[in-house]
Amino acid sequence: MSSDQPPTPPPFVAAMGFRTGEASGTRVTGTAELGPDQHTPWGVVHGGVYCAIVETAASIGASRAVQEHGQFAVGVNNSTDFIRSMTAGRIDVVAEPVQQGRTQQLWQVTLTRAEDGKLVAQGRVRLQNIPLPGS
Repeated sequence: MSSDQPPTPPPFVAAMGFRTGEASGTRVTGTAELGPDQHTPWGVVHGGVYCAIVETAASIGASRAVQEHGQFAVGVNNSTDFIRSMTAGRIDVVAEPVQQGRTQQLWQVTLTRAEDGKLVAQGRVRLQNIPLPGS
């Protein structure tokens, strides 16, 4: 993983519409364009999309924080609250660490509507720092 840009997103991450902006070991930003491709059968964005965006943003930042130690971070708990429903539009994503330790990290992630800055969802992800494969 380069220190300048995150890796090309795998199909699952691309399908949820999340695009990373800033990505460091202390802050991750990004956006997601949400619409019918992420809907429940009732026409609103599925809460699982919010959970996945929260975990993805936290994982990117936490992994950046430990990459110099030959590690990456994997989620061990994700607690995401859904504040407002959406049918379509862009959300802004901001992830920042609450605590970064030798073996675990805790990250807070907020998802806000780009049009008015209102909170859509927020989550906390506890992550475990583990060795990169082959190291």
